[in-house]
Amino acid sequence: MFGETVLAQYPTFLVFLAIFIAMALTMLILPLWIRLLKVRQIGQQIRADGPQHHLVKQGTPTMGGVVLLVAVVITVMLFGQYNEPSGMVPLLLVTLVTVLTGAMGLVDDMSKVIKERSLGLRPNAKMICLTLISVVFCLAAVNLAGIEPTITIPFFEPIDLGVLTTSIDFGQGIVLRIPWVYMFFVFMLMAGMSNAVNLVDGLDGLAGGAVMLAMLVMAAIAYRTDQLNLALFAAAVTGACVGFLWFNAFPASIFMGDTGSLALGAAFAALAVLTKTEVVSLVVGGLFVVEALSVIAQVAYYKLTRKRIFLMAPLHHHFEQKGWSEIKVVIRFWIITAILAALGFALFFAQSL
Repeated sequence: MFGETVLAQYPTFLVFLAIFIAMALTMLILPLWIRLLKVRQIGQQIRADGPQHHLVKQGTPTMGGVVLLVAVVITVMLFGQYNEPSGMVPLLLVTLVTVLTGAMGLVDDMSKVIKERSLGLRPNAKMICLTLISVVFCLAAVNLAGIEPTITIPFFEPIDLGVLTTSIDFGQGIVLRIPWVYMFFVFMLMAGMSNAVNLVDGLDGLAGGAVMLAMLVMAAIAYRTDQLNLALFAAAVTGACVGFLWFNAFPASIFMGDTGSLALGAAFAALAVLTKTEVVSLVVGGLFVVEALSVIAQVAYYKLTRKRIFLMAPLHHHFEQKGWSEIKVVIRFWIITAILAALGFALFFAQSL
C-alpha cells in the first residue's frame, strides 16, 4: 500500500496524514449514516434511572462507532506497512481486536434498538466474548508478535508474569506458549478498559474527546518505540475521534454506542500490551480508570451500607447532579484527561532515556 513506500522516508508525515484521512472519512460518512439511521428510526435508548434531563436524548441516532471503525480500518489499509512481519502482525492484531469488539458492541446496540430498552446483551454474554477475544489476542501477541509476558513499571524492574507457562510442542519447531498469569492480566486490562470507556460514554463528546487525547499519546509512544504501524493505528483512531466529535459535541447528533466505546477501550488496551506500556496506560487512561472505580465503589458501598458515596455514578453524573452543566463536565474531564495523558507520556519518556 501507499504506506509501504512512504513510511520509511517520511514516517512523521504519514502519521499526521493518517489523523487527517481518518478525520475526513469520518466527517464525510457520518452525515449519510445519521440520515440512514433517522430514516430507519434507529435511536438511543436512555436509561430511566439516569439524570432526568437526559431523557430528551431518547431517539438520538446511535451506533456511530460503525463509522469510526470503518474510517480506522480504511486508513490502516491505506497507510499500513505490510512488507515486514514484525510490524505487520501487531497491526493486524490490534485491528482484529478492535473490529471483533466493535462487532460485539454492534450486536449489543442492535439488541437495545430491537427490544427498545437501555439494556442490551447480558453481562455474562459480553464477558464470554471479551474473554475469548482477550485470550486469543494474548496468545497471538506472545507467540506471533514476540511480546514478553511481563509488566513494565517505570523506574522498576519488569514483573515476570510468565512464571506459570505451559508450552505445547506441535513438532516441526512449532511451540505454543500459554502464559496463564499474563493471559489473565491481559483479560483484566482489556475487559476493564472496554467497560470503562463504555461507562465514560455518558455525556455528549466525553468519550470521544477523552479517547482522542489518550490515543494521541499512545501514537507518540508507539512512534517513540519505532512501532510505526501501531503509531499509524493510534493516529487513525485519534483522527476518527476528531471527526466524530464534530457531530457528537453537545447537543449530539449521534452517539457512538457500544459499537464504538467497547471497541475503542479494547483498542487502547491492545496498544498498551503491544507497546509494553500496560502500567503507563493506566495513567494515560486515568479518567477511564477513575470512572470505572467510581461505579465499583458506589455499588460495593451501597450493598454494605445502603448509602451512596456519590450522588450518581459514574462520576460524571455525580457532578451533573451537583449542578454542573453537561458542557462544563465534559470540558473539565477533557482537561483532566490531557493532564493524565501528558503525565503518562512523561513517565514513559523518562523511563526510556
